[in-house]
Amino acid sequence: MDILAYTMDEILDPTNIIEGQRFEFLLDIEVDEEDELFVEGGLEIRAIVGKKEDDYKLANYFIIDKGTEKMLEFGLEEDEEELILSFCKERIIAGQ
Repeated sequence: MDILAYTMDEILDPTNIIEGQRFEFLLDIEVDEEDELFVEGGLEIRAIVGKKEDDYKLANYFIIDKGTEKMLEFGLEEDEEELILSFCKERIIAGQ
């Protein structure tokens, strides 16, 4: 899995119900044709990352077929989740 492009937005909680910060990432990804996630139009992952002090976690994610804009009912493997969390954490720390 390769991350080709991304956008990052902080999700603001005006009620202060959620502790820490939340960030939404839209990741444009590319996977090998042999991968079960492969679709002709390409994939996007919408990831929600939580940050509380120095602790980061992948709170949720959705895999989206860019051609149809429909969510796919697949889950990522643990190493893929770690890759996404690491990528997002680096961008949050860098403020990008």
